[in-house]
Amino acid sequence: MQWLNLQDNVNLLSLIGAALIILITLVVVARMFQQMKVKKENAELSEHTWDGIGELKNHIPTGWAVVFVLTLVWAIWYFLWGYPLNSYSQIGEYNNEVAAHNANFGEKFKNLSADDKIAMGQNLFLVQCSSCHGITADGINGKAQDLNIWGSEEGLLDVVTKGSKGMNYLMGEMTPAAELGIAQEDIPAVVAYVAKEVSAIKKTKNENLVERGKEVFATCVTCHGEDGTGVIGGEVMAPDLTKYGSPAFVEEVLNRGKAGHIGTMPAFSSSILNEIQKQAVSEYVISLSRGE
Repeated sequence: MQWLNLQDNVNLLSLIGAALIILITLVVVARMFQQMKVKKENAELSEHTWDGIGELKNHIPTGWAVVFVLTLVWAIWYFLWGYPLNSYSQIGEYNNEVAAHNANFGEKFKNLSADDKIAMGQNLFLVQCSSCHGITADGINGKAQDLNIWGSEEGLLDVVTKGSKGMNYLMGEMTPAAELGIAQEDIPAVVAYVAKEVSAIKKTKNENLVERGKEVFATCVTCHGEDGTGVIGGEVMAPDLTKYGSPAFVEEVLNRGKAGHIGTMPAFSSSILNEIQKQAVSEYVISLSRGE
């Protein structure tokens, strides 16, 4: 970088402006010191006094006023012509570099196999997620969600029983089954129905409870809809249960963020994880519940 690159008009004018400000400041300060030596027998005092001590009513120094006006003029010129909004900025350069990096990353890893995505996702998980979920994804004794069961029938049972804080949906928090009026013995039934007939799991350990679960699920349609997609009247009200058990459900959580019982997991924007990285983390998380 050339500090004295006078071929650059913005750089040249900036140096001239800085020199003028320093020169004017020195002149004003010198005049003020000169005036301090002048004795005033009769001076106008303000209305404020303290123990008989008055305060001189001094006018704003002309030099100060001139510098203030010149500073405003300089700022307006600099903003509109010298360095307008569409010119270079560090933030703009950073965003361009991130976009270029993501494009190169996407091109390089666009044909990853499922196993490679899981391997990439594990590495990303250890960096981005393990501080809350633990390196074994067990949630560190309730600090966060136990991801080893997330996406499985056991995970459904845990959510239905305990409720969920939700993922920034219109319906917000999901209350525990007991508070919804679902009997304790009917919880495994509704879980079996959702796991087998609604979710991406497509199987259940309790086939004999599926029909009963379908009847109990009527309590859940207010938020999740009859088809479990969470779309009611064209509005997305709750999580899409048809994606539960698939990487797409985890990816939606990453995009939306999720409220928890001890805090909130932020949404992972493209500046934190790009699309391929989100897919990789999602594949890894789902692989945990499948025992892969």
